[in-house]
Amino acid sequence: MANHLRFVGRTVMVQNGNVEAAYGVLNRILAQDGVADAVRRSRYYEKPSRARRRRAFEACRRVYCSEMARRIAFLARSSRQDPWPGC
Repeated sequence: MANHLRFVGRTVMVQNGNVEAAYGVLNRILAQDGVADAVRRSRYYEKPSRARRRRAFEACRRVYCSEMARRIAFLARSSRQDPWPGC
């Protein structure tokens, strides 16, 4: 179990007895994985219609963010030719 990738990815080492910094790193890792949001959501009952709407919204947001990231990367690439040479 200790060599499992998800376990190793969430392992935080405490250095020099600095527990607060390690706790902050662990919270950041769990927030990126969405564990904190899942726990917060499961605290109360979520109606099936609200869950469908939330999942649809999250899917639309993922598509929108990936498309915008693709567009930004396209515009910010360094090998881009100047559209108006000599201006």
